[in-house]
Amino acid sequence: MAHSAPPTLLVVHDQGSATAWRILSAARGLCRVIFLCEPRNPAYEAELTPVGGHAEIADITGLGEAEVCRLAERLAPAGVVTFSEHRLRLTAAVAAHCGLRFHSRATAAALTDKYRQRQLLSQAGVQRTGCVMVRDPDQAAAALARVGTPAVLKPRHGAGSVDTCLITSADELRAHLLEFTADDDRDFVLEEFLPGDPTRTGPGWADFVSVESLVVDGEPRTAAINGKPPMVPPFRETGHVLPAPVTAAVAAEAERLAQAAVRALGIRHGITHTEVKLTPHGPRIIEVNGRLGGFIAEILQRRTGYDMVAAALRLALGLPVTAPDPARLHGDRVTFQYLMVPPPGPLRPGPPSLLDGLGDLPGVDLVDVSPPADWHTDWRRGTVGSIGTVYGSAADHTEARALISQLRERLAQFWRDPDLPRTGAPRLIDTVDHSDDTSDVSPSDISTL
Repeated sequence: MAHSAPPTLLVVHDQGSATAWRILSAARGLCRVIFLCEPRNPAYEAELTPVGGHAEIADITGLGEAEVCRLAERLAPAGVVTFSEHRLRLTAAVAAHCGLRFHSRATAAALTDKYRQRQLLSQAGVQRTGCVMVRDPDQAAAALARVGTPAVLKPRHGAGSVDTCLITSADELRAHLLEFTADDDRDFVLEEFLPGDPTRTGPGWADFVSVESLVVDGEPRTAAINGKPPMVPPFRETGHVLPAPVTAAVAAEAERLAQAAVRALGIRHGITHTEVKLTPHGPRIIEVNGRLGGFIAEILQRRTGYDMVAAALRLALGLPVTAPDPARLHGDRVTFQYLMVPPPGPLRPGPPSLLDGLGDLPGVDLVDVSPPADWHTDWRRGTVGSIGTVYGSAADHTEARALISQLRERLAQFWRDPDLPRTGAPRLIDTVDHSDDTSDVSPSDISTL
């Protein structure tokens, strides 16, 4: 008996939340994958090289949007998806041209434009957040007068907390704009700062969560709600903890808000990663991301066995999906990832031997670290500046918090001043927050820690 050929799925590939190997693994027995990408792009060439003999690649280097769409059409795809923030708009264009499921062009624009997203959430009555566009340093005082202090400055288009910082004065805003736009003429947004309520998560945890959703025909289904270890200043995430250290009532509030935001932005199909700040006045949207969040697939699969990458592929093909098993999601242990994000520099790593004992800590399952030889700290790089990840689990949130605290203390001995000699005993830089709750730090203190 002849077997029908598997459907063709186009993956518009770039740096993102799933590697080419991971995507091919999830697609096994499900579909034929063709990567639309720039195979010699230095940002991910090393990732693609090992899969060259196992993957089909359509080179889009130098092609405009219309040319990519025509190329995609010739491949007769049954679906299209991306795991990269930078490729959401191009993927939406391909989907529209080929008549495939994905975000509409308008939705993709809102998902990748922080100013437009704030406008739509406000117009839909989901949330009003003070937000203005700013580029010219001479506009600093006027922009801050509209938003108030403290405020948060971030690129209008971007991800990973790159060039994101707290602003407490017009002079500070002007200085950052001069720095950020010196070599790159970009638009920025200035948003009102959302103060957190540390009682919502408890001591030792960040005051926000992320809601991971599967969206089918416009209806979001919650796959998981992730908690977060303390951030590294200015606003750099350091991982995930599952389940989140919140009550069922707080989780339900965050879930309802995330679902309202997904509907307001017109999201019809796919996976979303919505960051929600837990404030004294209830949950508030930080931002909605129209793709799988970074490291989310790993922690969810390790916790429950559920494959979010495979779910994304199935959604793109119009196949049915189920949500993770709640019993496994809220079991008797806590799973976490901790990203080795350096504190504000300038610092350089100490001897690698200082990291040797991390894997021996009870509860640590794996330490994946590989700082490059020319590594140095730069808070402007956001979470991209992480040098590795620690994977582990604990009996409960109290034990997980204690273990993460131990990791932070060990890592504090690893960061050091770049001007110190590379031999001999390094002077240790104390970068550990010794308070029980990092959320108690006032906004005016965050940028100077």
